[in-house]
Amino acid sequence: MNSNAASNEFPDSDTLIPRFREAGDITLDLFHRDGRVADRWLALHPREFELLWRLSEQPGVAMSRRELLADVWRIDFETETNSVAVHVARVRGKLEQFGLAGMLATHPDGGYYLDVPQPPIMFAPVE
Repeated sequence: MNSNAASNEFPDSDTLIPRFREAGDITLDLFHRDGRVADRWLALHPREFELLWRLSEQPGVAMSRRELLADVWRIDFETETNSVAVHVARVRGKLEQFGLAGMLATHPDGGYYLDVPQPPIMFAPVE
């Protein structure tokens, strides 16, 4: 493998990936690759977790089916399957037991997004 190619694909070694990501009432845990509400795990399958993790990077921003196929499934061509819709339905089913199914929303123009409050913006102290 060409080391120059790898440097374009992976973040700098000083970039840390967070273990936890908050998405409304859900805490996503990268180590366990699952989410939980309070102290109850959602029992997400790997693609379900990846779908929520990806959407939680930009809450409120719709991602098209094609973008999700590229980012979550790593497929950069249009497939004839409905796997994105199926995984969205499965995640909604798991969130329903907590009354949170509506947080995984379908955008009127197509695509999906997390309808959760935006996390607070952290400001660096001025020196």
